[in-house]
Amino acid sequence: MRAITSVFRLFVAVVLFAGLSVGAAQAVEYGSRDEAKAMAEKAAKFFTANGKDKAFTAINEGTDGFKDRDLYVFVYDDAGVCVAHGANKALIGKNLLDIRDTDGKPLIREIVAVKDAAWVDFKWQNPQTKAIEQKHAYVVRAGAYTFGVGAYEKR
Repeated sequence: MRAITSVFRLFVAVVLFAGLSVGAAQAVEYGSRDEAKAMAEKAAKFFTANGKDKAFTAINEGTDGFKDRDLYVFVYDDAGVCVAHGANKALIGKNLLDIRDTDGKPLIREIVAVKDAAWVDFKWQNPQTKAIEQKHAYVVRAGAYTFGVGAYEKR
């Protein structure tokens, strides 16, 4: 009986430790609003310094620091065409000007209307959880393009 009790206690300890480890790992999976803002500004500067071909390739591939956990860069031209996307390459080349979030908000229209830099809030599918979640995107204008990175709202 003592052996079974000891094994049970060890099992409970392992399960609890594993649960705490998973919880700690999940806590660092999400980027912050400050990190999103910094990445969007970095992407716009990278574009200005290196041109669209190099910048859009780096963004699409998630290299040069343009993908981190749930943070990724998206880029739209003034007409609302997605020209680069770090999480969903299927969107590239599509005119998404009239796309709306689940609340009916015309988010791409709001994004491409930014003249300098601003926060744009909307609901979007989180590529990690696959759930529709509140997102706060920092958007920066560089020439005829709008660069953005969004941070999902913490739960």
